[in-house]
Amino acid sequence: MLLAIPDDEFSRKPAPDKWSKKEIIGHLIDSATNNHHRFVRAQFDDNPTILYDQNLWNHHGYYQQMDGHHLIAFWAMYNQHIIELIKRIPKEGLERGCRMRDGEVYSLSWLFDDYVRHLEHHLRQI
Repeated sequence: MLLAIPDDEFSRKPAPDKWSKKEIIGHLIDSATNNHHRFVRAQFDDNPTILYDQNLWNHHGYYQQMDGHHLIAFWAMYNQHIIELIKRIPKEGLERGCRMRDGEVYSLSWLFDDYVRHLEHHLRQI
């Protein structure tokens, strides 16, 4: 589905301050990166705080300048890796948590569900 989008459409920004479809995939890569960090680190650190500025990460990730097929392939493979990781975390590990921007601690189980909701939201945008 994503690979069928013509490159000019995939790269088109709807407005100067809005992300292109390509940059949305880049944002999903950044989300995967930071959540992967949470899913691993919370298993051995007590309530780590792992935050990122999505606009700065997107800008300095240079996704708009990269090949769209490369971004899609990397994003898809990274998500396969996250699925394999989550399947192996013991139940008690999924109960461990991370502190988020609002100061609250959320379990890995909740964070994984939120990660999927976030991913689906952005895929609907594309």
